[in-house]
Amino acid sequence: MKLKSSILIFVVMITMLLSRMSGQTTVSDTKSSAAKIVYVPFDFTDAAEKAKKSVVYIETKSGISTSNRKPNSRRMPRDLEDLFDFGQLFGGGGIDIPSEGKGSGVIISSDGYIVTNNHVVNGADEINIKTSDDRKFVAQKIGVDPSTDLALLKIDANNLTPAEFGNSDAVKVGEWVLAVGNPFDLEFTVTSGIVSAKGRNKLNIIKDAKPIEEFIQTDAAVNPGNSGGALVDVQGRLIGINTAIYSPNGSFAGYSFAIPVNLMQRVMKEIKENGSLERVGSLGLEVHEIDATLAKEQNLPSNKGLLISSVQEGSIADYAGLIPDDIILSVDGKEVNSFDQLISLRDDSRVGQTLQFKILRDGNVRTLPVKLRKKI
Repeated sequence: MKLKSSILIFVVMITMLLSRMSGQTTVSDTKSSAAKIVYVPFDFTDAAEKAKKSVVYIETKSGISTSNRKPNSRRMPRDLEDLFDFGQLFGGGGIDIPSEGKGSGVIISSDGYIVTNNHVVNGADEINIKTSDDRKFVAQKIGVDPSTDLALLKIDANNLTPAEFGNSDAVKVGEWVLAVGNPFDLEFTVTSGIVSAKGRNKLNIIKDAKPIEEFIQTDAAVNPGNSGGALVDVQGRLIGINTAIYSPNGSFAGYSFAIPVNLMQRVMKEIKENGSLERVGSLGLEVHEIDATLAKEQNLPSNKGLLISSVQEGSIADYAGLIPDDIILSVDGKEVNSFDQLISLRDDSRVGQTLQFKILRDGNVRTLPVKLRKKI
């Protein structure tokens, strides 16, 4: 018996040693009948090398100059100035950004399409691109979407290495990520951290009449110049576009925010096809999120869904036949228990699309088709 125990201990020790020698930690999922092995790398060299190939250095030039400004600065676009109430887009301290702006971008196709932030190229007269293998190009701006702070560029090149897309919906809080970009002119810098939160909104980061904010929050170090760069997972797959930092002085202070890759793909697809993006207009309704207290006060059957309190005449909701006291249970089969969920579903949809609203009215469940119109 003692011999068997010694052999077992020896086998376990050898297994652990081999795992460490391979640079990986083995984690088994004991909840499943068949153990699921997940390998977490001790280093990120493969992921970093893979991601760097698809990241580009962006330099913009503008002819704007004002005698009251610093020799090498231009005024931040008016619609971005108030960002500094909360934090910073990667433009440095204060509300001036360089006239020769610098940032990052990500190659998303082998034939030269590149995604970056709108604020990186906004107002630029010339956009210059340098790839990781030191090739240089002048980029054309295909289109922008201020609501998500995204821009699509095109360079005359082939056989580029595009990013492999991950699935930002599947990203979990606590998993390792890498940020790749060009902070402080330090080209193709890689930093690491973890996903700190998902779905961050109401941050006042994007200044637009209808901002779309669903940020991935991470503690990977990003700084001026990282804007528009890649946030990747440990397999080097793109999961976000680095966009903003929370900072009192323009430098990294522990919090950064990235646009999810799934949202980016939808926006880029429409800009590529149409040159611009038509946003869906307001639904034209006011709702209350149902909690236990409201459910008891209104004698509602459950504390799930959204209670409509008012409907604007002539709005999308009005034309669809929604009325006050209706309870929205789901939209296109997806439960909605918060106003943010409802707005997110609207923003993920296209003008002309019809969404199926499952509602509760007078104790009866019914489905209403809601046709979406463009933002006016």
